[in-house]
Amino acid sequence: MLPVSAILLSAGESSRMGRLKALLPWEGSTLIQYQINALRKAGASEVVVVGGYKSDQILSEIQDQPGVVAIANPNYYQGKTTSIKAGLENLSSRNSTILILAVDQPRPINLLSKLISSHIIAGKAITMPVFNGKSGHPILFSSVLMAELMEIDEESEGLRAISRRYRESMNLVDIDSGIVNADLNTPEDIESARELFAQYE
Repeated sequence: MLPVSAILLSAGESSRMGRLKALLPWEGSTLIQYQINALRKAGASEVVVVGGYKSDQILSEIQDQPGVVAIANPNYYQGKTTSIKAGLENLSSRNSTILILAVDQPRPINLLSKLISSHIIAGKAITMPVFNGKSGHPILFSSVLMAELMEIDEESEGLRAISRRYRESMNLVDIDSGIVNADLNTPEDIESARELFAQYE
């Protein structure tokens, strides 16, 4: 495993989807299990999963898996930044890279591997995938930014504030697929994401 820690956010209420997104079927498994497996196979030595809304239903799916830490964020309703910081607080201190991804952003293993490798080789503070000039996810941060990450809040737009601060020195990785911008917010999003996912090489 590489010196990479992943935070997988799964705390939202999935109101537009109408069901828990983490438990949607994906690639022969649930979406959350696929994401964990993909991150681990891509090189993450640990995955911290942060639940919130109905966390008992989500976290019970992934208990006692090697390399996986499952936690519940009781303050999830105050915004995504609270879940990010809860994940950060439960990371191993030994890893130099922090990858942040939401459970409703399925990414192919080879894409994750490419971004992790690029981040390590580039040695920049932040790595971000880009498709047609639009930034996507996941975002990878050097652990030297831990203090700044722990200060994010909803008022300053969370991770966007840090990304803007380091925009000129960021490692931007061009990806020839809209999969880096895919988010499963509605039932209609699922099929379009499946098509992008299948087409990515």
